[in-house]
Amino acid sequence: MFTLLKKEVSNFLSSLIGFVVIIVFLIVNGLFLWFIPLDFNILDYGYAGLDGLFLIAPFVFLFLIPAITMRSFADENKSGTIEILLTKPLTDFQIIFAKYLASIVLIILSLLPTLIYFYSVYQLGLPKGNIDMGGTWGSYIGLLLLGASFAAIGIFSSSVTDNQIVSFIISVFLCGSIYIGFELIYSLALFGQFDLFIKSLGISHHYTSISRGVIDTRDIIYYLSIITFFILLTKLSLQSRKW
Repeated sequence: MFTLLKKEVSNFLSSLIGFVVIIVFLIVNGLFLWFIPLDFNILDYGYAGLDGLFLIAPFVFLFLIPAITMRSFADENKSGTIEILLTKPLTDFQIIFAKYLASIVLIILSLLPTLIYFYSVYQLGLPKGNIDMGGTWGSYIGLLLLGASFAAIGIFSSSVTDNQIVSFIISVFLCGSIYIGFELIYSLALFGQFDLFIKSLGISHHYTSISRGVIDTRDIIYYLSIITFFILLTKLSLQSRKW
């Protein structure tokens, strides 16, 4: 499994996709946070905080993570190497986890350089260090869990097709639906007393909750449930080839 994980990470970093994803993530967030004169701009905001980063990053991830995961199984399906991979002395779960964890590694590598933004805001605060540490680290944890959830959805999307573009579209649709779809349904106020329950089904609700700096076990369980559900669906998708 670790050999396959190392191979997947190496493939990401030896191709343009890995570096393009990291660079695009940093450039888009950097432009909104420091240069574009909008409410997200830290210098114009007048308050030492990274709220803009944690508002923008999920929407950037909404497209970048599907781009990371789209080739995971789709490329194997198209080239026919999936059959060879499935005959190796690895369980389906080990194959899935190796590809999934490789995506997580790339997500972490994308987030690490943003600590420069944190350091900059920390230094710019008046007095120095005047930043909500609990909310900031809670938001980082929430963003990592959100990215991990998107990656699980992306891996599943890649397993059901042999076309990377189709995989990308399916993944963006599923991630977008789970992230903001339930919020949109909630805003319509169509279900009365069930509206709050519907809202709680969306990732956005739990991301906002954990971003306050309070690690609630309900939020953690929610994220783990999403990840587990889509990994199980991926396993079912791989097993269906044997039927």
